[in-house]
Amino acid sequence: MKINKAFYLSAVLALALTGCSSTQQYYLPNISKLEPITNADHLPTRTSDLSEKDLQRWSHLDILRDTVPGMSVDRAYEELIKGKKGKKVIVGVIDSGVEIDHEDLKAAIWTNPKEKAGNKIDDDKNGYIDDIHGWNFLGKANEENLELTRIVKRGDDGSETYKRAKKELEEKKAKLTSGRIQADMLYNSFDTVSKYLKKEDITKEDVDNISADAPAEVLQAKNIMYVVLANNLTREKLEEYKEYYDGQEKYNLNVNFDGRSIVGDNPADINDTNYGNNDVLGDRKHAKHGTHVAGIIAQTRHNGLGGDGVASDVVEIMAVRAVPDGDEYDKDVALAIRYAVDNGAKVINGSFGKYYQENSQWVRDAIKYAGDKDVLIVVAAGNDSKDLNPASGDVERYPNDVDPKTGKEVSDNFLVVGALNPEFGEGMVASFSNFGSKDVDVFGPGVEIYATVPFGKYDFLQGTSMASPNVAGVAALIRSYYPNLKAGQVKQILKDSGVAVNKEVIVAGKKTDKRDFSAISTSGKFVNAYNALIMADKISRGKK
Repeated sequence: MKINKAFYLSAVLALALTGCSSTQQYYLPNISKLEPITNADHLPTRTSDLSEKDLQRWSHLDILRDTVPGMSVDRAYEELIKGKKGKKVIVGVIDSGVEIDHEDLKAAIWTNPKEKAGNKIDDDKNGYIDDIHGWNFLGKANEENLELTRIVKRGDDGSETYKRAKKELEEKKAKLTSGRIQADMLYNSFDTVSKYLKKEDITKEDVDNISADAPAEVLQAKNIMYVVLANNLTREKLEEYKEYYDGQEKYNLNVNFDGRSIVGDNPADINDTNYGNNDVLGDRKHAKHGTHVAGIIAQTRHNGLGGDGVASDVVEIMAVRAVPDGDEYDKDVALAIRYAVDNGAKVINGSFGKYYQENSQWVRDAIKYAGDKDVLIVVAAGNDSKDLNPASGDVERYPNDVDPKTGKEVSDNFLVVGALNPEFGEGMVASFSNFGSKDVDVFGPGVEIYATVPFGKYDFLQGTSMASPNVAGVAALIRSYYPNLKAGQVKQILKDSGVAVNKEVIVAGKKTDKRDFSAISTSGKFVNAYNALIMADKISRGKK
């Protein structure tokens, strides 16, 4: 991913002055006179819980006003861009599918202006027939192997990669049994108590009141129900938990499963592009991840429905389906990036990743192509509690923008995002979030993020998958109000304008492992929309 370079603001200013002379300038009156948010270190750790309403939109809150590491989105709207019209920005969401008919998303879905719906003709001659709202590179496929499973399936070639994949596959299969037992135990306990009480919405008081003369299986389930309640697990979430382990066993780790044959292409041939379809939703049940990601960016603000999007007033979501329930193919990712670029996206969000690759150069070529076309790519750092740049040597994670031969970035348009908790202080980094002094650029809100999910619903999800679109939304705001700025400039603004934290924080969820927040990313900061727009204004005006 990122090489740790000394990239100073002065260089960005120089680029701004030399690269934008022929482009229309967009300024927001008086912004450049405002002071950015700094010096949050003196704030005390919040002792009270956020209200349900605030928790649903904590990523929009302000570090100084609300003492949570939100991105000051509300403050940016209220003080900087209220009543001001921005330029529409197309954001490509490369993911599992998007519920484009969701009530809180449909107004923000991109429509291809050069394509006529339903005529089965490639009207715009872009190689994709009837791509009205984007493209589905998976066709009807949903489940897939992990990349390590595919490597093992191809056979022992004597490489270190095969040996590593084989060992990890065996380790994952061993852990699968215990995880499945736990998932079944939690679900069965919930089901037993639910049937006994004849209700689904079970409270701690309900469990406390189960009498000692209840059937033995109910009393046994009673004790486990306290664990269920403590983790806010509903029947739906428990079913997802079970399905996760089913998917691991049947598809992700199963060398005998072939999820690609239904697509009909050769995934090892980048020139075989005549595949997929225009159904950007796919199987609605499998579109939860992508719909949530899209909602974080674009669900309508202040309409009384669900949560609020970071940039809903100025974005159009281009849905590109390329991420299955398993590991994505490098070919699909490379073509998805190129599709989004060629059809007008100025920001691309990629909430996916893996630790093995087959044809990563195709993806790096696509990243460089996007950079050459002035498109910013924002990606998730990963959810494996890993230091991606330990002293022993960097951890391979894909996609990345580093040339393996030279160790240098192929472009300046690739931003990697780690995840934060809704608390400020030593516990602010999400326990699952990857981090790294060279390979993670910034942090953003990624825990308890409330957004759209399929079937017209909303849910709290967590992951660097959620942190990435939060930051992509801020990038879209910059590109909307300052379209003269280049992708590389926007990336550097997001890094330089963030809020610095001069504190030790717990990483990987281990209280015994504390690092300086400044040392676990290339910026040492978390993204702030208010600061970013102020800096964008100054750079647009050529001011320091």
